[in-house]
Amino acid sequence: MDRPFVAENNRERKRLIALAARLTDEELGLPLEMGWTIASAFAHLAFWDQRAWVLMRKWKQSGVAESPVDDDVTNDALLSLCLGIPPRVAANLAIAAAEAIDRELEKASAELISDIGALGEKFRLWRSLHRRTHLDQIEARLRSK
Repeated sequence: MDRPFVAENNRERKRLIALAARLTDEELGLPLEMGWTIASAFAHLAFWDQRAWVLMRKWKQSGVAESPVDDDVTNDALLSLCLGIPPRVAANLAIAAAEAIDRELEKASAELISDIGALGEKFRLWRSLHRRTHLDQIEARLRSK
């Protein structure tokens, strides 16, 4: 089975790792839009990749099913928690969660991948899409400092 999402996920995960490694603690604290910081954006990425990993583990056991979530409400509720995580810890959590979901997707059966793809939500397999959005935002912020 062709899995083009694997290469894209790996590329954005490597980008995440490189960015986190070069950021200073001061830079991790730089503000982004709507009360977020660079570090809290990393925590946000960690949460969503961790959620994807948990879903994959569940789906392996009980089959793929819809898993609706109100993204805006969830993100708003997460903000204060994400801000409370020490910046370097947030960056490390983002890396660990990205590595976990990427490994899970790489080793998943063709049937599981097909079932997930049938949900019609590209981001479930292409974790790179979410990462790219936030990494682009962080890099733009760093260029403007």
